Amino acid sequence: MQFFIRRNRTHIFGSRKCKYPILLARTMVLWLSFVAACAFSAPPQFSPVLPSVALTFPHDFGAHPGFRTEWWYVTGWLETPDKSPLGFQITFFRSATELDTANPSRFAPKQLIIAHAALSDPRAGKLLHDQKSAREGFGLAYTREGNTDVKLDDWHMIREENGRYQTSVSADDFTLRLSLTPSQPPMKQGENGFSRKGPRPEQASYYYSEPHLKVTGTVIHNGKPIAVTGSAWLDHEWSTAYLDPGADGWDWVGVNLDDGSALMAFQIRGKNGDKVWAYAALRDASGRTTLFTPEQVEFDPQRTWRSPRTDATYPVSMRIQTGPTEWLLTPLQDDQELDSRQSVGAVYWEGAVTVTRDGKPAGRGYFEMTGYVKPLKL
Repeated sequence: MQFFIRRNRTHIFGSRKCKYPILLARTMVLWLSFVAACAFSAPPQFSPVLPSVALTFPHDFGAHPGFRTEWWYVTGWLETPDKSPLGFQITFFRSATELDTANPSRFAPKQLIIAHAALSDPRAGKLLHDQKSAREGFGLAYTREGNTDVKLDDWHMIREENGRYQTSVSADDFTLRLSLTPSQPPMKQGENGFSRKGPRPEQASYYYSEPHLKVTGTVIHNGKPIAVTGSAWLDHEWSTAYLDPGADGWDWVGVNLDDGSALMAFQIRGKNGDKVWAYAALRDASGRTTLFTPEQVEFDPQRTWRSPRTDATYPVSMRIQTGPTEWLLTPLQDDQELDSRQSVGAVYWEGAVTVTRDGKPAGRGYFEMTGYVKPLKL
């Protein structure tokens, strides 16, 4: 069992020698009580993702604890007063455990809360990132139902009544304090929010995006506060069965296009290199959406970068075909690899990219690649 509480890679129940025998004894009693509770409790039954359920707001801005996995994912481009570009990522995950939800103990880790934060600064030469995780409870880590309100220690994100998001993250090497204001309605992915992720109907999620969020705030880096403006993209997704057993990982991109349009595209890659599933959606500034089937979406690597830390090779420049349209992704910097093995157990590439459409500058977005170090498991 691996329900250890981590904060900046420090284990509360760790293997370091304890200087306080009484405290250690009490800790072991609590831990053994938890193990016993797990041994005799029934595993929870998670809710399925069904195509007949339509998303409703503001309720679906909030958490859905009846499903196994959920995340709020914000990525975007920022600009400093001297016009220097920065990329950022803030992510909160909720993961339900196998512990019986009827367990009355306040210490029972029924939900795990995990968070990642990253800053892409070409002047730093590599991605700056941090992570933390904890069990839900005691007002220190939670996700609320009914509206976006997620917290992990001093990291948080909340959606106000006017729709604006406020988020604050104090990482090891930087701090982000940002306001994100919607300029467009939510973009429901798939069929009214029912997003297929594989050939079997249960391999799906509920999924919406909020593109073209207007960003203002402050980035603190090297002890210096910097006022920033920019644009961001928010994904909120929850599911119970996500990846096909033959899947290796995915490639995903969300793009805020200069003309007010929004593009989202992904492919699920198989362990044999084949495409398990793919999808894309293009919504123009008027709100009209065009959906693309797996057969209409192709990802074609153009250039790779090899990580000096993990030895993984990522196709950091990618050509994507959606129907007759060709998109080309070019990274802000090659090294945007995030090692999150201390929290979700995975390494992935998540980076700011510029985008062309049929050879012409079109917008900016974020590109994510998972499963390049080892097959991804959710």
